Amino acid sequence: MKSRFALALLSGHVDLPDAGPVVVFHPDGAFDFGPVDPARITAVQGFFPDHQALKARKIITATDAPDEQAVAAVVCVSKSKAETLDLIARACAVTPKGATIIVDGPKEAGIESVLKLCRQMAEVGPAFSKAHGKVFAFPNPGQAPDGWAAAPQTVDGYSTRAGVFSADGIDPGSRALVAALPPLKGTVCDLGAGWGYLSAEVLAHCPAVTSIDLVEADWTALACARDNVTDARAAFHWADARDWTGRYDTVISNPPFHIGRDTVPALGQAFISQAARLIAPRGQFLMVANRHLPYETTLRTAFTEVVVLAETGGYKVISAKRPAKR
Repeated sequence: MKSRFALALLSGHVDLPDAGPVVVFHPDGAFDFGPVDPARITAVQGFFPDHQALKARKIITATDAPDEQAVAAVVCVSKSKAETLDLIARACAVTPKGATIIVDGPKEAGIESVLKLCRQMAEVGPAFSKAHGKVFAFPNPGQAPDGWAAAPQTVDGYSTRAGVFSADGIDPGSRALVAALPPLKGTVCDLGAGWGYLSAEVLAHCPAVTSIDLVEADWTALACARDNVTDARAAFHWADARDWTGRYDTVISNPPFHIGRDTVPALGQAFISQAARLIAPRGQFLMVANRHLPYETTLRTAFTEVVVLAETGGYKVISAKRPAKR
């Protein structure tokens, strides 16, 4: 079945120039580009699994917009409205005034409110409704309204940016994990490091730690982590934590459990299984999770020693040791 974006193009509800480069912001790895020649497309995607999936499809893929101008741009809305407005501002910046900008997204991601805001800045054409979402287009007004382009922000003393996890401040779960951390030493891996809070705290309070690898799939979050973690013992890796390899004395994690707006416990469960593969035989895995998440079975399958160190504010901090024989 054709995607909402492809159907909007094929039906003539929105249109793109017949030739010239098109920048598509934030498409997922399976995004259907419809009748657009793939050779014309540059996909701007900073989430590592989607970036790699697009590359595997022979799509030109980047973590930021190209320097040269495009004839048109497409924006796939984000679950964060602030990030979506930033993407539209970037689309305006990479195309000439009057160029077509197309916005595509589901209702659950707030496409209706984005449509209303776009109508306040440009002459938006009729919206195409399909599959619980909308596609609409407007001519580039020359620049987006003030405040749409996201700038790095400092929150609780740390650099964050729109769209990253816990952009508005330190996540309470991560605070709970830091409060329960025992003294650490040797090699550490921060699996799903985000903008670096856990790693910064470990390095600040554990002088016996010799190195820490920050593994994060979100390019923007990792860029923030580079600003927040300046200790020479830290190394930064843009990668899918579920595929990461190595051997560590300790793995720490506040694992994700959402894909878009959907709760997906299997994502956190995959982090647990990967941590068991990463720690040394006498190593330890330290994680935090919402109390309601069903992680106990996975933990007890992957490790032979599992202890709840703390339960506070709806979170549980867990220590797991002795990986099960593989």
